[in-house]
Parts: sequence; C-alpha cells; structure tokens
Amino acid sequence: MRIDVLTLFPAMLDGFLSESMLGRACEAKLLEINVRNIRDWATDKHRTTDDRPFGGGAGMVMKCEPVVAAIEAVQTPGCRRIYLTPDGVPFTAAKAEALAKEQHLVFLSGHYEGIDQRIRDTVIDEEISIGDYVLTNGTLAAAVVIDALARFIPGVLGEEKSLTHESFTRKLLDFPQYTRPAEYRGMSVPEVLLSGNHTAIEKWRTARQEEKTRQVRPDLLK
Repeated sequence: MRIDVLTLFPAMLDGFLSESMLGRACEAKLLEINVRNIRDWATDKHRTTDDRPFGGGAGMVMKCEPVVAAIEAVQTPGCRRIYLTPDGVPFTAAKAEALAKEQHLVFLSGHYEGIDQRIRDTVIDEEISIGDYVLTNGTLAAAVVIDALARFIPGVLGEEKSLTHESFTRKLLDFPQYTRPAEYRGMSVPEVLLSGNHTAIEKWRTARQEEKTRQVRPDLLK
C-alpha cells in the first residue's frame, strides 16, 4: 500500500514512521509512506498556505491553490483522498479495516481554522474525525489512522491472531492481561489462566470482555 501525507509539519511524523511496527512494515515494503510539505506547492516567495476568511472571524484558513496542487501532484487513478477534520465521520475499527484494502491513500492534514470549502468539494473523497476534540493540526490524526489501518495489512502484525481478540474488532473491550510473576505484591493471577484449560480460559476472557464493555462502553452492546 502507498500512503501520501500532506502536511505543514512533516517533521512531526519522522520518529513515528521509523519506529516499531510501522518502521518494520516500511522496511519490508509492505507500506510505502511519503510525507510531503504542502508549502512546496506554494508559489509566492513567502510560501504562503493560508489567508483570512471571507466574512471575517478568528484565525486563518488554508488556501485552495497550494493544497489542490499538492493533492493533484500525488494522487493516482482510484486513490482515496481523505481530509482529517473534527467535523468528519467518526473513525472506527471497521473503517480502518476498509481503508487497509485500498491501494493508495492520500491524507490531508488541516491546520488553522480549517481549509477552503472548495478543496473539500473538489479533491476530497472522504472526511474522517478521530474524536470529538480539536488538535493543533491534523498530522497527529493522520498518524492515528495510519497506525490503526496498518494492523489490517497482511504481514504487518507479528501475531495475526491478535486482530481477532483485540478491543472493538468484536464490539467488545479487551480482557485483562497478566504475565510473570504469578504473584506480585500480594496480587495473584486468576487461577483459570494458569490451568492450561484453553476452553475455560476463552470463556473467562469473554465474560471479562462483556463485563467491562457493560461498565465502560454499553453503547457497543446495542
């Protein structure tokens, strides 16, 4: 899969893309991620990418010319062009899995008070929000979406089975996890996990998932 991230702050992704799972996926050629500075498509000497909004109001708005030029420069036939914005459609595990099936994704990271509506109307296919809050810019949101979808690309995860057990994949939150030592400061690992009875362990884990989901996210059970 190829991913292009268009942002005003490319350095924000340097460490993120070179470490851990994503770093290994890029080295193995499972992912090709290009981070591009939108200012490279600005045409004036100050590399201007924003201007005051018509009608007045606080803040600045990203201009059509450099953003559209950047998208048109990196897009390919059939690619999916995505704008990260707080007023987009909520991001879910199902959406991450769907995006992982695409061949080429273009992520636009907004900044200031957002982008000119004409950008959204002409060169954006989908708008995604990672939550009901506002970030200083959409670069971090792009990183979150990339990390989540990468887990669904075959070969990226070392343990593929983890996809079927983790939170939200089955609309249930995760079960408690324990490791050695079996006792720590008077706290013991549940006996069932030490029993070797895999049927009993799965039953216990499912019960804990349902219990936690009812307490923390009852909306997932509806």
